[in-house]
Amino acid sequence: MTLMMSRLSSPLRELLLVTDEQQRIRALGFGDYKRQLTRSLKDRPSAKDLPEIPAPKAIATALRRYFEGDCDALDELVVEPNGTPFQLQVWAALRQIPAGATRSYGQLARDLGLEDPRAAIDIGVANAANPIAIVIPCHRVIAANGELRGYAWGLERKRWLLEHEKALRPVVAEPRTAALF
Repeated sequence: MTLMMSRLSSPLRELLLVTDEQQRIRALGFGDYKRQLTRSLKDRPSAKDLPEIPAPKAIATALRRYFEGDCDALDELVVEPNGTPFQLQVWAALRQIPAGATRSYGQLARDLGLEDPRAAIDIGVANAANPIAIVIPCHRVIAANGELRGYAWGLERKRWLLEHEKALRPVVAEPRTAALF
């Protein structure tokens, strides 16, 4: 199987996309996390050994539409991540969370029929190993109390994505009042 890498611009900095001959997404990450992208390929060539090609048009168009506000534009993209059976099950469940919605780690565990209270930890571990940012929306999983936790590509990106999808209200800095004397 031949894997190829493409670079795309985004409001969140450069994206690195790895696809196969059938234009299935194998990995998608951020340029400043290139080492993580390489690790997600497992027994595949390193990112530096991947031939660079222009991004497949359908994928580039869907990502552009997503960043322009069509948050459902990524739903039809085909992904083929490399992971354990449990990870693949979690990642498939993540794709069922609609844009604009969130789930807690515990809710996702219950959705998968996992009754063990510690299953939320396993969900978090699977989320952290997600090799396909944004399209497999692990950013939509938050703590039960609503706090943002555990996003492999940084919490600021997670916040931006959730605000973009209208799942969180934007954080607005408090206005500063002028000193009276």
